[in-house]
Amino acid sequence: MTFKKYSLTAISLFVGGVLILGGPSVADDSYNPVINAKDFTTKIDNPYFSMPVGKKMIFEGKTEDGLERIEISITGEKRRIMGVDTLVYLDRAYLNGKLVEETKDFIVQDKDGNVWYFGEDVDNFENGKLKDHAGAWISGVAKAKPGIWIKAKHKVGDTYRQEYLKGEAEDMVKIVAVGQTVTTKAGTFKNCTKTYDWTPLDPDSKEHKYYCPEVGSAVLIEDIKSGERLELVKVEYAY
Repeated sequence: MTFKKYSLTAISLFVGGVLILGGPSVADDSYNPVINAKDFTTKIDNPYFSMPVGKKMIFEGKTEDGLERIEISITGEKRRIMGVDTLVYLDRAYLNGKLVEETKDFIVQDKDGNVWYFGEDVDNFENGKLKDHAGAWISGVAKAKPGIWIKAKHKVGDTYRQEYLKGEAEDMVKIVAVGQTVTTKAGTFKNCTKTYDWTPLDPDSKEHKYYCPEVGSAVLIEDIKSGERLELVKVEYAY
């Protein structure tokens, strides 16, 4: 997932939280989420992660390689996976103005308001040309399983899988604080939830994210190792 890999997975700064380290990759045969298509909807209105068609978000951050820019668009495109209609979360990552990755994340919400992640199509670019599709995975293919992107209710200490494909997609998230106030170039946001995100597949990939109900999205991603920040600069609605 581009926004997770590039921004929601490669950027940090401690804001009164506890750093929790991920462990080695271990096969988890006990992880078998039950998927019933009638329990899901593409109307994604979780207060902390909403996806109305026409929504567009822009994030920017300075990295050691230059200026990173992430553009997220909700176009209304859908894809059926494991019998479930999912909504596309279109994520384009630019470095110094050049497209380096385009990802279609497949998102859906369950009847309890939890937002699920069913996989991603990935196009990686180098020097303006398509390089490969590394990082792509789809639930139900090669034993890949969906996970929860973010829950409806946030309890400090709650930990869950966002995705699962042994050795390929093992992102995890832990709720470390609620009721946070965060300031970015787009404004100051209150009642935000702070998460710690990591994967056992990459010891250096550890970050804090702040999800805020005022915009229904993460507004700040902080890389715990580098101290780099990727922050929301603009939200637009085409309706």
